[in-house]
Amino acid sequence: MKHNFLHKFAVFAFTLFISFNIFADDFRKTFVNPIYEGADPFVYKHTDGFYYFCQSEGDKGIAIWKSRKLTDKGVKRVVWKAPDTGWNTSEVWAPELHYLQGKWYIYYAADSGKNIDHRTGVLRSKTQDPQGEYEDMGVVYTGDEIETKKNNRWAIDATPLEMNGKLYLIWSGWKGYDDDIQSLYIAEMKNPWTAATNRVKMAENDTYVWERVSNDPQKKGLNEGAQILKNKDKIYVIYSCSGSWEPTYKLAQLSIKKGQDPMNPDNWKKKDKPVFQGTDEVYGTGHCCFTKSPDDTEDWMMYHSKISKRHGWQRNVRIEKFGWNPDGSPDFGKPTPPGTVLRKPSGEIMPELASHFTDSFSSGRWDNWVYYGYNRFIAVRSEKLVLGINPGWGIANNYRSGEKAVMRDMLWDDFVYYAKVKVVKGGRDAGLIFRVNHPAVGYDAMKGYFAGIIPQNNMAILGRMDGKNWQELARKKISLKQGENYHLKVMAKGEDIKFFVNNEKQIEVKDSDYSSGFAGVRVIDSEAEFDNIKIRKR
Repeated sequence: MKHNFLHKFAVFAFTLFISFNIFADDFRKTFVNPIYEGADPFVYKHTDGFYYFCQSEGDKGIAIWKSRKLTDKGVKRVVWKAPDTGWNTSEVWAPELHYLQGKWYIYYAADSGKNIDHRTGVLRSKTQDPQGEYEDMGVVYTGDEIETKKNNRWAIDATPLEMNGKLYLIWSGWKGYDDDIQSLYIAEMKNPWTAATNRVKMAENDTYVWERVSNDPQKKGLNEGAQILKNKDKIYVIYSCSGSWEPTYKLAQLSIKKGQDPMNPDNWKKKDKPVFQGTDEVYGTGHCCFTKSPDDTEDWMMYHSKISKRHGWQRNVRIEKFGWNPDGSPDFGKPTPPGTVLRKPSGEIMPELASHFTDSFSSGRWDNWVYYGYNRFIAVRSEKLVLGINPGWGIANNYRSGEKAVMRDMLWDDFVYYAKVKVVKGGRDAGLIFRVNHPAVGYDAMKGYFAGIIPQNNMAILGRMDGKNWQELARKKISLKQGENYHLKVMAKGEDIKFFVNNEKQIEVKDSDYSSGFAGVRVIDSEAEFDNIKIRKR
């Protein structure tokens, strides 16, 4: 009897141990969309094993981010700012980074302040570092008079195509100077920045009603955002159609057999239905790009979607794994609903339990942090990490989302966490997040705890989020003033959580919903400064 009992107990304990570890490891191996705020995403996976994300910087510059992961954009560097005068001072859209003929090239669209003047420009790297310096190679000719290069035409969303031993460029352009009818065009290139031929329209932009704005047969067709996929004996051009400002934005497909002439429109075959489109929960899915998982065993797509069905350009970025149909064409499936827990790309580095971390931001950078929010609402100024800040140059939109940043690849269970915080503007919440699982863009888009101050209400507050909702656990009235520094401390051991302000304990609770996770900082509709951040394992 005793032996049988011990055996059953051992089996139970082992099962419990395995179940606990599967549960404990689950959030380490999974993620939740959206992974960042923005539009027109582009990522390039290089042979060095790094991902390089390319993004417009406030419509006035271009930033390159470097990471080992798809779920984390990594370290940011602004590599180019638009000049004060000339054709490319404004509206810098949809930059793409490519490695061609031994150099890095950035293709981007810009204008002089008027959309009608949009053209495609090219930057070339001065070194082998994609986050280094670039030289301006000028404007690509995208018109119909290559001999004289007169009457250049509107062109955005350029992407290169290497095929049959030649280099081509595909872009979205207008037929005339000001007709605002967007179709996909292609030209052969002499080199990565110089067209060798006149453009050729690849296909009509309104073959099907679903290519038209609003899916309305009375409205214009619109094709843009072409991207290249190669599989077996075919090359696929996946493009966006309808209007980027609408929930009807979607992906469509052209294909051509390898060896055929891409300058002959008859060789391009259009699929008779969309290949990826929104649902009742995800809207305006478009402007995608493609890459591989870190171990090259999986295919992934990155795309943007709208944050609501209302017309406008507030968007965020998602990633999804995709497969292939029996005929070799891509199978993108359907966009997953918000909050869906997804498996991370195969081969991603897992975060681990840490023992200590400090950051005083003396380097002037925030390289140790993963940020979730509008990409221009984070900066380091005067050796302080600032969230919710207006960057002071370029365009800063009003997409507030409860901006948060977490320490990269570090997990914490029991700890003591210190930081100094000052709410500069807004008077709303600012403070510390901890035991965070599945952080994403959004006010309550994380699972874990928040302990902070609300100067406008003279309140210390502690609560938790479940990925969608906020639940307050405790609050206390204290004397606070906007613009003053406060020393915050959280002590957590098991279910015991204590929150201190200026070394005085304000709140103590017991809660066991989350036992480990990331740690970081967060603001709600405010601008706040953080510094002297320290955390150590208890």
